[in-house]
Amino acid sequence: MRVPAHSVCTAIRDDIVAGVYERGSRLTEELLARRYGVSRVPVREALRTLEAEGFVVTRRHAGACVAEPTEQEAADLLEMRMLLEPLGAARAAQRRTEAHLKVLRGLVRLGQERARRGNSEDLRSLGGWFHETLAQASGSPALTSTLAQLRHKIAWMYAVEAPANPAESWAEHGGIVDAVARGDSERARAITALHTERAMVAHRLRFPGGADRPDRVRTSQHPVNMTGLRH
Repeated sequence: MRVPAHSVCTAIRDDIVAGVYERGSRLTEELLARRYGVSRVPVREALRTLEAEGFVVTRRHAGACVAEPTEQEAADLLEMRMLLEPLGAARAAQRRTEAHLKVLRGLVRLGQERARRGNSEDLRSLGGWFHETLAQASGSPALTSTLAQLRHKIAWMYAVEAPANPAESWAEHGGIVDAVARGDSERARAITALHTERAMVAHRLRFPGGADRPDRVRTSQHPVNMTGLRH
C-alpha cells in the first residue's frame, strides 16, 4: 500500500501541535513508521516538509527533532497573522464566490447560536473553520497556505483563552461577512484587523519556563486516514 506523504505529514504535524511529541524530542523514521503503520519512505518525505514549515529541525548526530521555537519567533507569528488575515479578508471581498458566502454565513449563524449557549469547544472549531474559509475566499492559494501554516504554528505555541464576550466576537465575524458580501475591501480589512488584534490578546505562550510542556509522549490521536487509498 502506497500511503501519500501528505497524509503522514498531516498526522505528524497534528501530533506535534497537540503535544504528543515534546519540543526538542527526536523523531526517528523507524518509530514514526511503526506508530502510523506506514513505510519509512512517506515518513522521510513528511519530515522534509515539516522541516521546511518549521516544525522539525535536523541536528548533527541526532537527526530529525521537534523544533524549539523562541519567544521572539512565536511573537513574530502573531504579528504576521495580524498583517495577513486582514489582507485575506480584503481579497475575499474582491474574489469570493457565492459558495464561499453561503458557508461563511452558515458558520456565523452557528457561531452566534453556540455563543448564546456558551459552548466554547464548538466555538473554537467553528472559528477555525470560519477563518480557513475566509482565506480560501481570497482566491490566493499562496496566501491560504501561508495562513494555514500560521494557524498550525500558533496553535502549537500558544494556549488560547476563550473570548470574554463570544457574542461580540461572532458579531465581528458577521460584520466581516457583510463587508465581503458587499465587495467592500477596506471595510473587510478594517473589521478583520480589529478582530484579529482583539483575538491575539487571549494568546498565552505554552513554553516559557517549561510551562505546559508534556511530561511524556502521549498517545497519538491522529492516525493516518487510510480510507480510499489504493493498494
